[in-house]
Amino acid sequence: MSPRRYELSDFEWSIIEPLLPNKPRGVPRSDDRMVLNGIYWRLRTGSPWAEIPERYGPSTTCYNRFVRWAKIGVWDRIFEAVSRAYDGDLQMIDSSSIRVHQHGANGKKGSEQTSSATGDVAGSRCMGRSRGGLTTKIHALVDANGLPILLKLTAGQAHDGRSAADMLDGLGEGQILLADRGYDSDALRKRLERQGAWGNIKPMPGRVNVPFFSRYLYRYRNLVECFFNKLKHFRAVATRYEKHDANYLALVKLAAIRIWFRFMSR
Repeated sequence: MSPRRYELSDFEWSIIEPLLPNKPRGVPRSDDRMVLNGIYWRLRTGSPWAEIPERYGPSTTCYNRFVRWAKIGVWDRIFEAVSRAYDGDLQMIDSSSIRVHQHGANGKKGSEQTSSATGDVAGSRCMGRSRGGLTTKIHALVDANGLPILLKLTAGQAHDGRSAADMLDGLGEGQILLADRGYDSDALRKRLERQGAWGNIKPMPGRVNVPFFSRYLYRYRNLVECFFNKLKHFRAVATRYEKHDANYLALVKLAAIRIWFRFMSR
């Protein structure tokens, strides 16, 4: 039987399989590839978990394994392993706001919890009020091929520049960061300089001391926008249905892994 459009190819499966948890004892679990194909079907279509087709096994098995493996960091480990091949000479950073569906926003009121996506303690679950309503913001650092290196979530009204503080540690000697005006600050530029990197950041129009800015290099910043465009082909990412930020970030990383696979299989 030929693979369906959302299912993992043999090449993709050969990369993922060694990174999955082993279960040497106990009752054998449902076939990992079948379950993962079910998770990807739901990720691409944005359908409720309960509507996953029977060919992928029970929908509860797909959901429970997705959540359980998100908790123990399986999806993080796969994303880190795949993205380790990034081209770091030129990097771009940006963010994109995602509308939160009403099914994802109806958690218990006043429930404060530690966010696995940001490490902060807040009751927002990386949801915030903005002009578009209740939104979550995805922050992405991508390489010279427009492939994701780092991903994080914040509430929709979060400031881009301040949110990038923990995403730039990997920039080093001779590397260049491209960013729009939302990241323009003397503190961020000086930090990059201390790390040996240079920030080609579009300056705010009201600046008195205008730093050097290369319009030629800045044209490549569209690669991060292209990444977000590809990411939003996955409908469970384009609209946030997940109540818990850790689960939503896991879906974002699963989509990012698939984007990496497409590039690697060329």
